[in-house]
Amino acid sequence: MASIRKRGKAWEVRVRRQGKIVCRTFDSRAEADAYAGQMESKILRGTYLSQKEAEHTTLSQALERFIHDYIKKRMAHPKRDANRARALQKRDVSRYSLANLRGKDLSDFIRERETEGAAASTIRLELALISRLYEVARKDWGMEGLVNPVKNVSKPKLPKGRERRLNHGEEAKLLKAAPKEFQYVLRFALETAMLRSEIAAVTWDNVNLKTRTVYLPNTKNGKARSVPLSPEALSILESMPHNISGSVFGMPPDTITKAMRITRQTAKINELTFHDLRHEAISRFFEETDLDAMEIASISGHKTMQMLKRYSHLRTHKLADRLAGKKRG
Repeated sequence: MASIRKRGKAWEVRVRRQGKIVCRTFDSRAEADAYAGQMESKILRGTYLSQKEAEHTTLSQALERFIHDYIKKRMAHPKRDANRARALQKRDVSRYSLANLRGKDLSDFIRERETEGAAASTIRLELALISRLYEVARKDWGMEGLVNPVKNVSKPKLPKGRERRLNHGEEAKLLKAAPKEFQYVLRFALETAMLRSEIAAVTWDNVNLKTRTVYLPNTKNGKARSVPLSPEALSILESMPHNISGSVFGMPPDTITKAMRITRQTAKINELTFHDLRHEAISRFFEETDLDAMEIASISGHKTMQMLKRYSHLRTHKLADRLAGKKRG
């Protein structure tokens, strides 16, 4: 039988069945009653799995193990994800044991992060990290009875993606305002649709002018890919001096962002980011070439067609031309 008693503001449940004792606290009597019934049923059916280890392991402790056993060995971006896990360890939510952390607690965490001004995408990444930890604990750490609380919480809705494209004359203004070394970066971004971090990481060792490709060993989605070079992209690389460091453009990501801001201000162009150039480049692939969606995805590195869909907006007059029988290109 189960015993339920109030301790302070919480309700404590003790379930005794066949020599097993299960204890847990809840904020309401209704939650306590529901849990007691579930546990009694599981024990009677022989499907109960002990959560003793999960009850004595806090989220913070689990994150520490997760960093060393999983993040550093198996995740695509170990440094970034380890930093995110370290930040989570400083949160109040990390004090809960794995067995006692519930959707309500994560909802409180979400509200806290939203109050701090964290973006929906950032919060969702933090929740995704916690969710993966629970799955690893359940499958690999022997905590089979663990329930993943992230599956029981409503996640922040992502805002509509940016759709900013270059207006008439803005490309010329940007190139005119940019220093020569940054002109290379701008032109290359518009030809390849590569991300800022990918462009910054390109080395001459990974450029093959004969096959007209650039090999990217590390990308945002964790998978390496080769980017084919258009005649213009190839011309850009052939005209560039080789840096002693081996870096093609010699500009780290933060430097690219700063250069973009200064160039945009000099050119008197409003609300244009470096990432918008990727949106522009992919849109041009759809408008000005005969490449199909799968081919464009292989260039841009998008994993799914749904992810690529937001970049596939076509100019209205281009659509009208297509309806009139005009071919792409």
